[in-house]
Order: sequence, then structure tokens, then C-alpha cells
Amino acid sequence: MPVLSRRLATAVLMLCVATAGCSDLDESSQGLTRNDLVADLAAQMTSAADLTYEANYQLPGGEKATVAQTRKPARTAYVYPGGKVTVTADATTECRTAKTTTCTLMAPSTAASPAPAKVFEGAGESGLVPPATVLALLNAAVLDNDVEVDQHDTTIAGRHATCVQLRGVDDAAARDFTTCITNEGVLGSFDGILNSTRVEVAMTHYSEEVEEAMFDLPKSAKLVDRRGR
Repeated sequence: MPVLSRRLATAVLMLCVATAGCSDLDESSQGLTRNDLVADLAAQMTSAADLTYEANYQLPGGEKATVAQTRKPARTAYVYPGGKVTVTADATTECRTAKTTTCTLMAPSTAASPAPAKVFEGAGESGLVPPATVLALLNAAVLDNDVEVDQHDTTIAGRHATCVQLRGVDDAAARDFTTCITNEGVLGSFDGILNSTRVEVAMTHYSEEVEEAMFDLPKSAKLVDRRGR
């Protein structure tokens, strides 16, 4: 249903442009609002938690990163310049590479106790935007009736995607940003300012097959186990 309503909303927007009508899509008489478009994308990203996929991303400065997840077993990996985070049933593990690689194992995340934001600080510093960050931004935009939204469709790494440019999002980590979400609900791209730094991320490859090595810890890493603390 979200995909259908989004397509209907797109048709409404195109009709508005062609006829110079629909002066305010947020009026209840229009049925579909700008917030509906954003809510549909947020719903798609939420449903993507059930996918198995591996996505490669281009980061600022030409660096690369990968996000991978499987459902059976449920686990996720984020690989980025200088580090790696894995979230599995056994532990949430952050690996950082300096002169040597150190991996810190923490208690596994649950729905009631998700992985702390600090675990993903290294990913953010590298320029990688975790999908959960974009989902939080979209959810914040849904609650803001005054947000400005422009929408268009595109193709990213061979996948159809819906893009929204959002301006004036209150109570969010980024007030203005553009993001594209594929039909599967996977992050296709993000462009905005996070933590006072402009971030531009774009997916370059998507696969429904995931290499097992994505969830392995570096063999030479020093392990620090904090799960019992």
C-alpha cells in the first residue's frame, strides 16, 4: 500500500504542475499530503529490516563503505574507512583501525535496548550515514506539518528510487537534506549536513546475496569483551 499511495501522490504532484493547481497539498481536501510521501518512505525503510542485502556506497573524498544484513540469522554489518560495526545475536561489536585494530564487544542489541549511538560514531566520522539515521530524520519530518517537500523519481545502482528534498525539519539532526530510498526500502543516497559536516552518500551497487565474510572480525584484531559488564 505505501508504494501505491506514493505513486498516486506522484501523479497528483505531476498534475498540479501541469495545471498550476493544487496550491496546498497539505489541505485535507487533497487526500494525499507531502507528509504522506515522507511517511511512505519511512514505512519502506522500516520494512527493509526484513531484507537480506549488501549495498556499496560512495563516500565523500572517493572513499567507499558497505552496509549488509541478513534475516536468517538476523545480523547487520557496517564497513567503512577505519572501522567496522557488526550487530548480531551474540554481540554488538565496534572495530577501529589505527596502528592496530581493536574490536570492542558489547551486549547484543534488542528491540528494547538498541545499540547505543556511540557505536556508530566512527561510521559517521567516515562519512557513512547509517539507514537508521535517515529513518529517524524521515520520522521527524512526518511530524512537522510545516516542512517543505520536493519529490522526484530516479534510478540508483540499477534500482528504482524515490527522492525527497526536505527543508525546515524541526527537532532533527539535519534541518535540510535530500535522500533517495529504493523501492525495497534501502537507502539509495543522502545529501545533507550532519554534525556540522556536509555528508554525501550514494549507493553504487546492490545485491541480494551477502558474503559471509562481511560479519567476520579481523583476524589480527585485539578483542575487548565488555558484554559481562
